[in-house]
Amino acid sequence: MNMVPRIAPDTGVATVETPEGLVALRAPDCAAAIWQRPARPGFAPWIDALEADRLPQARVILRPEAVPAAAAEACDAAGLPEGAHRDWMLQDISALAERFAALMHARWLRLRLDVVTTNACRKFHVDAVTARLVCTYRGTGTQYGIATDGGDPDPIMTVPAGSPILLRGTHWPTRPVSALRHRSPPIEGSGETRLLLVLDPVDDPAEAV
Repeated sequence: MNMVPRIAPDTGVATVETPEGLVALRAPDCAAAIWQRPARPGFAPWIDALEADRLPQARVILRPEAVPAAAAEACDAAGLPEGAHRDWMLQDISALAERFAALMHARWLRLRLDVVTTNACRKFHVDAVTARLVCTYRGTGTQYGIATDGGDPDPIMTVPAGSPILLRGTHWPTRPVSALRHRSPPIEGSGETRLLLVLDPVDDPAEAV
C-alpha cells in the first residue's frame, strides 16, 4: 500500500490511503487531506433507506474522549436502528475524533452531526477555524476547488461519501491562506438528505461560539 500522500499541485489537496496519512495536512504545501477509503459494504443502502428524522443530530463542545457517548446519545435520541452499521458509524466517529484531536493537539472538540436537506453553506468559502474535519455519511460529499477571482472554482470536485476530508481554515498559522475553497453541495428541491460529521478543534470552550 502506498504510504506517501499524493498532493495535487493544482489544488494542494493530499489524497491518502490510510488514516495515518491524514498527517499530510501539516505538510507546507498541503491545503486539505482526503482519506479516500473504500465504502463499507451495505452501509449506503442502509442509511439511505432511513427517514430523515431517524438520523442523529448533535451540536456540542466536549472532550475528545466524550465523543463516543455523545454520538451514541444522539443516535438513541433519533431512534437510529441498532445493528452492525450503526455500530460501525459510532466507532468511526469516535476514531476520527480521536485522530483529529491528536493531530490538532486539541483538548476540546466541537462535534456536529448535521442532517441537511437545504442549500446550507452553498457558497464556496474557507472556515474561520484552524482546521476542520468533515465526513459525509449519507448523500453527496463536500465540494471543493481553487477560486482565485472571487468566483466559483472551475473545475468543482466532490469528496466521495464516507471519505473524511481535513481542511485548513483561516486560523491556520501558514500565510498566505490557500486559494482552496469548499462548500456543501446545493441539494434543495432534489429530495436528497445528507448526514455529515463535522469536527473543529476548540482551545477554550468558554470563548467558543
